[in-house]
Amino acid sequence: MAVVTPQTSPTSQSTPASPLAYESEYDRRMTQFRWVILALVFFGTAVNYMDRLVLGILAPDLKHQFSISDEAYGNIQAAFALSYALGQLVSGRVLDWIGTKIGYAIALFGWSVASILHMFARTPLGFGAARSMLGVCESPNYPAAVKVMSEWFPKRERAIGMGVVNAGTLLGAILVPLLVPPLVSHFGWRSAFLGTGSIGFLWLFFWLPIYGQPRNSRRVSRKELELIESDPPETTNKCRWLKLLTYPQSWAFIIGKFLTDPLWWFYMTWFPNFLNKQYNLNISQMMWPLACVYGMASVGSMIGGYISSIMLKRGFSVNASRKTAMLVCALAILPVVFAANVSSVWTSVFLMGLATAAHQGFSSNLYTLVPDMFPKHACGSVAGMGGSAGYFGATLFSSLTGLIIGRWTNQNYTILFVMAGTGYLVAFIIIQLLAPKLEPAVFEGEAGGFEVLPAKE
Repeated sequence: MAVVTPQTSPTSQSTPASPLAYESEYDRRMTQFRWVILALVFFGTAVNYMDRLVLGILAPDLKHQFSISDEAYGNIQAAFALSYALGQLVSGRVLDWIGTKIGYAIALFGWSVASILHMFARTPLGFGAARSMLGVCESPNYPAAVKVMSEWFPKRERAIGMGVVNAGTLLGAILVPLLVPPLVSHFGWRSAFLGTGSIGFLWLFFWLPIYGQPRNSRRVSRKELELIESDPPETTNKCRWLKLLTYPQSWAFIIGKFLTDPLWWFYMTWFPNFLNKQYNLNISQMMWPLACVYGMASVGSMIGGYISSIMLKRGFSVNASRKTAMLVCALAILPVVFAANVSSVWTSVFLMGLATAAHQGFSSNLYTLVPDMFPKHACGSVAGMGGSAGYFGATLFSSLTGLIIGRWTNQNYTILFVMAGTGYLVAFIIIQLLAPKLEPAVFEGEAGGFEVLPAKE
């Protein structure tokens, strides 16, 4: 008797899902790993600002303890700004060369060590040397952030991304006045530098195993990768570093940073002195006013990025979206011109908070102009040039502030707040003149050069 073997349809067989089938199901999902990468940059930037702002919080006490004049303090902060500027001349190019992952890790390790070395300073020269080392090591932070935006985010999400990065600066700025006074009161001023400087080492344990290119990441689905790479393809031709200086797009960003970064640095490094001199607040009393100012700034960073991103989603051009957000922010900064002439400390705090919030919104959109106008492999270089120009400006403005406060006006901050309130409108006008349509810089022809194509009407 013959045995009949039942025939089964291939579709009716129960077989385990193949890896290929699993990958297809996974790729159909919209993963959100780019936001994890953004969170890493957010916290790295927070650490960056914590380390650079500790000296400003301690300045009233250290100036008294070590007999540091206003002019000398201005020069100490100028030493940081100058070294930061010189570092950014090459940091962007180095990041383009060795990559974001290793370059950012080396930078953060270096600035953590430099922050800790402040605890051994005794003289203005010693503090100046520590600040110089800190400036060089911190200089790759924003070029790295810009490269991350270009590598991990499509154009329509970059303003929000830079808003989050800028909010990281404010997280650091908020934490410093909250953490430093208790540390100083219990363990002395050196503990502030040791404590904040040590935080960066923890960040490295997350950055090194997680960061990579989205196309090589197993945590990125095909659907998310398609979103990340949804912008039109870019040329892979290389450009000479100095060649970038021949185009108005570069100068729009460079001059914008030169005019606005010094004003932000003024808010960060001189506001504790202002509260001490104007309202006689000590380090403990200025804790909450400073936290309020920088807390408002963190909100402004997010709002500034949201304005341009929501306009893009509603069909406005990149040019209209970025410029509208920047103009709104520049106008919101104007009331700070009255900050030195109000009797109430909290009124002054509000004006300062509004100015810092609007600065962050302006800065978020200013940084997105780089990936808007330049290919990915040039973003680090252009961002480094702009950051360098910004801190060359901060070098000059820090020394000038010390002279104005200590020698020329006898502790009167009025002229400084007038400059801080009007500088953004001047920067906006110059950006509009140099890049009226935000035309993209497209690499063409011979490797080593590129030309800017006219925008299509």
